[in-house]
Amino acid sequence: MQAILDYAKRLKAISHVGLSYCTDDYDRERYEELKSISLGLVELLTNEPVEKLSLFYSDTKEYVTPKTDIRAVVFNEKREILLVKERADGRWSLPGGWADIGISPKEVAVKEVLEETGLHVEPERLLAVMDKRLHPHPPALEYVYKMFIQCRVTGGEWNKAFDILDKGFFAKDNLPPMSLERVLPEQVELMFEYQEYPDRETYCD
Repeated sequence: MQAILDYAKRLKAISHVGLSYCTDDYDRERYEELKSISLGLVELLTNEPVEKLSLFYSDTKEYVTPKTDIRAVVFNEKREILLVKERADGRWSLPGGWADIGISPKEVAVKEVLEETGLHVEPERLLAVMDKRLHPHPPALEYVYKMFIQCRVTGGEWNKAFDILDKGFFAKDNLPPMSLERVLPEQVELMFEYQEYPDRETYCD
């Protein structure tokens, strides 16, 4: 199913770019048909409501590019990793979220940790850049690049966040159920490897 969804996304991207730049009415009709086919495929594969899919199929004239998901990797002095419990599915993830316009990736990581946990952190290095499609996440509408940025705690204290049910530091052998849409257990395990081998090269798909 993931492979079919990937083809549907590719059709969507081709139709979007074609509609943005074509000048011939015949070509526009063909690209509209491609758009309709891709919408139908995504609707069948995801069971998402048409209202949500219509947002995904923006009519803005632009070249379609991946969205960027920023995840902060924070360890304490016990070499435990910081995780947050998502209200959306009741499972755990690395702090983070979508990149924001006008804010650098490091700034996004700092902001997300502060908002979701109350901790102040300082970004140190980029650990990994992953193409979400190449890892066994559940099928999703967006085409996503994921960035994992290591950060160091400098202060702060736990707070409450509307979209976070809980937060805490966890050992490698005691990880809670992960929010697979956001982060996979093997990705968290890779972050522990960077903690153990700090000279390891940045991972990039």
